[in-house]
Amino acid sequence: MGQRALAVSASDLAAMGARPVAFTLALTLAQVDADWLQAFARGLNQMAQGCSLHLIGGDTTCGPLSLTLTVFGAVPAGSALTRGGARSGDLLCVGGALGDGAGALPLVLKQRSTEASIAEALLARYWSPQPQLALGQALRGRATSALDISDGLLADCGHIARASGVRLVVERDRLPMSDQLLTLFDLPSARQAALSGGDDYILAFTLPPGYLAGLLEEGWPVHVIGRVEEGQGVVLVDDAGQDVTPDTHGYQHFGGAQ
Repeated sequence: MGQRALAVSASDLAAMGARPVAFTLALTLAQVDADWLQAFARGLNQMAQGCSLHLIGGDTTCGPLSLTLTVFGAVPAGSALTRGGARSGDLLCVGGALGDGAGALPLVLKQRSTEASIAEALLARYWSPQPQLALGQALRGRATSALDISDGLLADCGHIARASGVRLVVERDRLPMSDQLLTLFDLPSARQAALSGGDDYILAFTLPPGYLAGLLEEGWPVHVIGRVEEGQGVVLVDDAGQDVTPDTHGYQHFGGAQ
C-alpha cells in the first residue's frame, strides 16, 4: 500500500513534466499495528527512493485509516505540460501497455486466479505502478498536452479534448497491451480494460509528428494510438475507420463509471 499510495501521487508530477522534489504524509490509524506499519514504511521508502522524493513532514493521528500525500515538484518557468495544448494534426500517444491495472483488480479482489507468473506481473502493476517521471521530463518542449491515465484511457482523453477544444481519435487496433493481460482475458475484455479500466498511471500525450522519431531514437516508450482532429470529444475507431466508441469511457469523479 505504501508503494501504491506514493506512486499514484508522483504520477501527477510525471504528467506535468516535473522533476520530483519532496512529499508529505498524513497518516490516520485506528490502532497501531507494528507489522502493518513496518510493511507500509518499507514500501513507501522503496517508492520514494525510486522516484527521488524526500519525506519532509506530515502528521499521524488516531481514527479510521486514511492516507493523505502531497507531492512537490519543479519545472522551468513556462514549461509545464498541461491538458490544454493539443492541436489538430498531432499524434495521440501513450507511454506503455494499457489495461494491466484494471486487469489485476479481479486478482486483488480474489475473484479470479491464474498462473503465478501472470498474477505476479499484473499485481505488481497494480500495487506498485511506476510513475513515468523521466518520460514526462523528456516530453517538455515536445508534447503539446499530457496527463496520466488513472480514470481510463477514453475518459482521460476526454479531459484533453475538452481542455484543448479538439477531437481525439483513438485507433482500437493500435492499443499496446501486455502478454499477461492478453493471457488472462479474451481480446474484447482486454481491450475494455485498456480503454476504460484505469489505474494504469501511464502517460497519454499529444505530439507533433516531427518529434516522434527523435523520441524513439532516444529509447523512450512511445506508442502512437491515434490522432488529433478538429472537433470535440473522443472517438474510438476500428481498423476500417468505423466508429466503435463504447458507452462506458471510464471513471468520472463524483459520477462513478461512465
